[in-house]
Amino acid sequence: MVTHVLIRRYKGNPILTKNDVPYPVETVHNAGVVKHQGRYIMLFRSHLRSGRSIIGIAESDDGYRFSVRPEPFLTPAKDGDFALYEEFGVEDVRINPLEGEYYLTYSAYSRFGVRIALAKTRDFQHVERISLISQADMRNVVLFPEKIGGRYVRLDRPHTHIAPWSIWISYSPDLIHWGDSKVVIKPAPYHWDEMKIGPGAPPIKTPHGWLNIYHGVFETMAGSVYRLGVALHDLHDPSRVLGVADEWVLQPEDVWEVTGYVPNVVFTCGAVPEEDGTVKIYWGGADTVMCVGEARIADLVELCLKKARPPL
Repeated sequence: MVTHVLIRRYKGNPILTKNDVPYPVETVHNAGVVKHQGRYIMLFRSHLRSGRSIIGIAESDDGYRFSVRPEPFLTPAKDGDFALYEEFGVEDVRINPLEGEYYLTYSAYSRFGVRIALAKTRDFQHVERISLISQADMRNVVLFPEKIGGRYVRLDRPHTHIAPWSIWISYSPDLIHWGDSKVVIKPAPYHWDEMKIGPGAPPIKTPHGWLNIYHGVFETMAGSVYRLGVALHDLHDPSRVLGVADEWVLQPEDVWEVTGYVPNVVFTCGAVPEEDGTVKIYWGGADTVMCVGEARIADLVELCLKKARPPL
């Protein structure tokens, strides 16, 4: 049975703050995380005092205690095709393991809006930019960790006021050219995610379907509240949503989630499934610090199937 507390917060939260970074930053948040050669790698976003963002890197043996490298991992490009579209900063990296490499999808901000950039690394020492894989405005792209039906697949979220911010699915033959897009999950009216939603961590493969840990936003008289929810997609046709949990699984509660650079925010870009059936979920608290918690994957899947709302 699903227990009331699905995600158990680590008692040592926050696990990373600006005081842990050996160069000047004002925040540490919205990090992609993956386990590479037995170690946890975190690519975290930081605001500089200019207000613009860069990406740092930290490492851990246990997934809880991280040490930050002395130099940032990814900063806005200074020349070439990427420079124009990364002018205002690079943000919210997702680390997508795929075909023996780690593909990085991140938000590139400029005077032309926000676009998604694609890069890759094998060792987290060197990074190669590949392509800008969306027009403006697009955010929150995660890649499925394998081809499905012979094509690469992603979940994305157009950044628009024209319609409610919804989760879409898109397909590609080469990771660069994307199409056959359609909406798969919409915000629900007068619901915890009624304002906007977007994919969070890259999908996790389970025997019952692809687990999608996403964020949802509710607008209150005191401002917006960011929470986390879960949905389950069919293994063979991920455009088919098997269930969207009606209840959120995590909301801002601790003081560093309720107060900070952006109050009342928990926002995930990374989750690491473990061999014992649990998953470590990493989230930014109030766009200021990094936190982690643990859940049983089976509990999250069960919530999608037993307490579901319509996806559209």
